[in-house]
Amino acid sequence: MKPKRIPVALALGALLLAAACGGGNPPRVGSTPVPLATVTPWPAPSNPLDLAQRAGLVLENKEFLLFHVHAHLDVFLNGVRVLVPAGIGININDPGVQHGPEPSYGGIKLCNQPCISPLHTHTIDGILHTESKESKPNTLGQFFIEWDVKLDANCVGEHCKPATPIKIYVNGELYSGNPADIQLTNKKEIAIVIGTPPAAIPKEFPN
Repeated sequence: MKPKRIPVALALGALLLAAACGGGNPPRVGSTPVPLATVTPWPAPSNPLDLAQRAGLVLENKEFLLFHVHAHLDVFLNGVRVLVPAGIGININDPGVQHGPEPSYGGIKLCNQPCISPLHTHTIDGILHTESKESKPNTLGQFFIEWDVKLDANCVGEHCKPATPIKIYVNGELYSGNPADIQLTNKKEIAIVIGTPPAAIPKEFPN
């Protein structure tokens, strides 16, 4: 059974009313291609702000909405959706960050010190939020740096071509370039397929 996708409005609910807006061992593709019911090979890292700075992103004390766009990321490992963790790019331990009933983080009125990257995830629904002062799209490569997962023309995490098939799709169309260069523009659907593909490739941003 695939993990249920949680709508942003439901997951954030009360914690965002005042605002603007587990791990485990993965199956080895190629050696043991057995899909798991829940695949969480890459948990949210413990140093989100360090990684955001490494990605070239400017930390803020709150979310700025001059440039506010949402892209969506699906990652499939042997046909099973990989969990994109909540709280990437957010210091969830900062007292200014509110926690929702589901794994959800946000509702930041003002932190006493920088606590959030302009590129982040609030929940586990795969939506990549850009909430920024600057009208410039971030990239998928920057997000993967924040996630602390390798992404380039040949590899996703520990899975690399040619030993493991890897395909990238943007709005349902096969993408032949370096996925790290994909711009996170509004309503863009990105699917990363590692190993055996799923029954269907997502083509549209989820409603």
